[in-house]
Amino acid sequence: MVGIVATIKVKDDQQAAFEEVANQLVAASRAEPGCLEYTLWRTADSTVYVFVERYQSPEAIEAHKKSDHFRQLGPQMAPFLEAAPELKMLVSPTS
Repeated sequence: MVGIVATIKVKDDQQAAFEEVANQLVAASRAEPGCLEYTLWRTADSTVYVFVERYQSPEAIEAHKKSDHFRQLGPQMAPFLEAAPELKMLVSPTS
């Protein structure tokens, strides 16, 4: 099992617009083969969000990155962001 934690800083007053697009990405990503979890969280700072993603394999992550919904919705979120997402790749020590 592999995972990604993506921390995203959204421009103030852009939270609702960001969430609308991000929730579309969540719904589409959850339907991908190999996706075990795809969840959007908001932190105590209302402008900081975290995507928590878990996949069966590195190949499933690559398929996600190449998916039509990721390539279309990812750029739609860009105008709402303060900076590029901070990504942390995770590997289960038991896999």
